[in-house]
Amino acid sequence: MSSNINLINKNNLRDRLSLLSSELNVSKWDLGASIAKDVSVQIDKGQPKQLKASQKSSITIRVWSNNQIGITSTSDLSEVGLRKALSSALQASHFGNKEETPDFSICSKEELPKIDNPFRKQFGVKKLLSSLIEAEGKLLTADKSIKSVPYNGFAESMFERVYINSDGALRHIEGTQASLYLYARAEESGRKPRSSGSIKIGYGAEDININDCINEAASRTLSHLYYKPIKTGKYLVCFKPEAILDLLTAFSNIYNARSVIDGISLSTKNSIGKKISSEILSMNDNGLHQANYGACAFDGEGTPTQNISIIEAGILKNFIHSEATARYFKTRPTGHGSIGSKASVSSDWPVIFRTNGQSAKCPKLDYKETTEEFVLVENLHALHAGIKASQGSFSLPFDGWLVTNQEKTSIESATIAGDIMDLLNNIIQVESKQVFAHQGVAPHIWVEELAITGDK
Repeated sequence: MSSNINLINKNNLRDRLSLLSSELNVSKWDLGASIAKDVSVQIDKGQPKQLKASQKSSITIRVWSNNQIGITSTSDLSEVGLRKALSSALQASHFGNKEETPDFSICSKEELPKIDNPFRKQFGVKKLLSSLIEAEGKLLTADKSIKSVPYNGFAESMFERVYINSDGALRHIEGTQASLYLYARAEESGRKPRSSGSIKIGYGAEDININDCINEAASRTLSHLYYKPIKTGKYLVCFKPEAILDLLTAFSNIYNARSVIDGISLSTKNSIGKKISSEILSMNDNGLHQANYGACAFDGEGTPTQNISIIEAGILKNFIHSEATARYFKTRPTGHGSIGSKASVSSDWPVIFRTNGQSAKCPKLDYKETTEEFVLVENLHALHAGIKASQGSFSLPFDGWLVTNQEKTSIESATIAGDIMDLLNNIIQVESKQVFAHQGVAPHIWVEELAITGDK
């Protein structure tokens, strides 16, 4: 769906670049551009804390000369700005790395997948602010123990992305996105304050169920009020969808071709086809999934976004690729590349699910009904510091509960540690119900014998 209010005139931009490149004797070039109009509000005790509106432009131009590449970035799409950018990229190309030069993606002119991105009308600052003030008020009155909502925000964005190259590729997409987060703090006399929250996203602010966000933030926060220390030991652990998505994304080097080539992956060039997890686990990287509200039909190199099978019944099926890594592995780009002199590769939208036809080791495990004692992990913290991605190890503080006979007791403070490959192979149950989270899709996943360090 189009807004009819384009931030980027793609045809005009292509024509101007073609003319300027001819004047500068540049025969091979491409451009990636992203422009967004963002509005966000934050409050503190019913008063505005931060109101922000901005228009951000990020334009990258690459130029090839004698099989070397030069790159420059700009935010100026005027005639003068484009001329300077092209000229700078041309000069930089004389110092490019001949040993590793990206090229146009062989898929950059293929038909794009159709994405239903409804274009929502923007609320604007005043309506976002009033809605957030009302939400904070309702959350504070949900329970007398909730004393404040120290972290909160309501934001909306209108964005456009373009990819153009001198070989005739012309990609353009536009859309809107909105997000709401509420993070509450509760405390009772003589006990430590406890916090939790909720995040909701949608195509626009009108799509976000504010009451659901309030209720979820309140229930999560209150569920941590009654806490106890946990004994150090090995436990049966159930990861909530958000937690397992954060963990597997932190170790995405397992299926990242760029990481494999650079020698910082847990996989090798020969890992495709090898078993890396329990047979009951499967995972795709699907940037086209309906829950991905910020979906783009193409990557930074113009390659169409795809639904790629990563793990199938425990077997590593594919790496994710840019143009350069696909050429190295003699395969096709997968739509995960960025535009750059050494294009980075990043996962898009992980979708974890139970393998059809495979039996779990413990098929009756269900986080709502299991009477066995287990630890339910809600959120993982300090992912930037507690993970050694190239070694496979993790040691992370977490929020969660010790569940005994279906009764949940919040864990005062604890750390969960292990090796990601051991964890993947020790999965004993993948529940059937998938949950749409803000960073992907996953069910609850059970792992046996995980080490937890507590305060007892």
